[in-house]
Amino acid sequence: MFEKVLIANRGEIALRVLRSCKELGIRTVAVYSEADRDLMHVRLADESVCIGPNPSPQSYLNIPAIISAMEITDAVAVHPGYGFLAENADFAEQVQKSGFTFIGPSADVIRLMGDKVSAIEAMKKAGVPTVPGSNGALPEDREYCLKVASEIGYPVIIKAAAGGGGRGMRVVHTESALLNSIHVTKSEAKAAFGDDTVYMEKFLQNPRHVEVQVMSDGQGSAIHLGDRDCSLQRRHQKVLEEAPAPFIDPAARQDVLDACVKACIEIDYRGAGTFEFLYEDGRFYFIEMNTRIQVEHPVTELVTGVDLIREQIAVCSGEKLRLKQEDIKIRGHAFECRINAEDPTNFMPCPGTVTNFHPPGGAGVRVDSHLYSGYKVPPYYDSMIAKVITHGEDRKTALAKMRVAMDELIVDGIKTNTPLQQELVRDAAFMKGGVNIHYLEKKLAT
Repeated sequence: MFEKVLIANRGEIALRVLRSCKELGIRTVAVYSEADRDLMHVRLADESVCIGPNPSPQSYLNIPAIISAMEITDAVAVHPGYGFLAENADFAEQVQKSGFTFIGPSADVIRLMGDKVSAIEAMKKAGVPTVPGSNGALPEDREYCLKVASEIGYPVIIKAAAGGGGRGMRVVHTESALLNSIHVTKSEAKAAFGDDTVYMEKFLQNPRHVEVQVMSDGQGSAIHLGDRDCSLQRRHQKVLEEAPAPFIDPAARQDVLDACVKACIEIDYRGAGTFEFLYEDGRFYFIEMNTRIQVEHPVTELVTGVDLIREQIAVCSGEKLRLKQEDIKIRGHAFECRINAEDPTNFMPCPGTVTNFHPPGGAGVRVDSHLYSGYKVPPYYDSMIAKVITHGEDRKTALAKMRVAMDELIVDGIKTNTPLQQELVRDAAFMKGGVNIHYLEKKLAT
């Protein structure tokens, strides 16, 4: 096991990683920007290093500064959390070349799964179901592009191979709009990602977003830890998640879980990862793999009883995966509400000082947050300030606990999206279960 781990992140995930490290007896190093010196994990870490000014490119995205911090503190590994450098293959490679361990997959695997075209090809080889599409990058051949779209059937979606987070994609409903849409998407992809490679897929009209959590040791052993439904989204950003996903065809579920495990073994995946799918009419369609821990990992932890961060650290330290598939049992149901420092009506960020913070409690309630009374939420980073997670013996019970928790949560001094979450956990369609990825956007538009 590692002797000392540097946590290359901030906020609730940095605190979450720190707790698992302490439980494992691992010493911790916190890095922080000038704006983040009062973060809770910085206060609790064994050592801390300021790595730069407030803007992310000068601090949390500053690879030389982070590696230098590892050198001066004698850290042996780095945990990237999520966001920032968590899926940056160059960072993983430079960490390894500098003699340290990156807690995650190899740089080659990050590159493989970070490029949507190569990822789809790898998944097809492993038997993971994919969306009907161009089976690779679109060439300059206009007639070929028109032919592929015709065979797939409109509407289709043009996607940037290097895209993500809802960026670099365009839906096309008619043949007359296809070629111009390809040209515009390529131009946008080049400007945003430095890569104008695009591909084409069938555009699913009313899918759900269902994902599979995996853990693999890169030594031939892998397991899945069930699935999650993340369909409540605004502008492609998840708002509320649950595990397991409700109303999934049992046979289709088992097939896709088994396929994800097989894929991990075939690509020599190491660490925690998530396969993301669109689910429509009883069928799964792979869209991408996140080669890191996810924001919504707590719902899986609550229904499986597995500390995903602990297992991630263990396998990346070189240990064999200690869990077998038969050890994983899904018990009950869990929900997670993301609490953001933003106006609940126009969603504008609302940084400022938290004058009073009272997290909800009770049986089956968990709060992952770096907040405390007096903490100043800075304007420079993502607006998420807390995650409220509930667990119950079934979906109805877990959701009832979440309604109570949302009413109990107090964050004074700044605006948050708590009113929206209070409304969502009482929404009739959501309470029934199985809403699609367009549901929240349409609800907010009315």
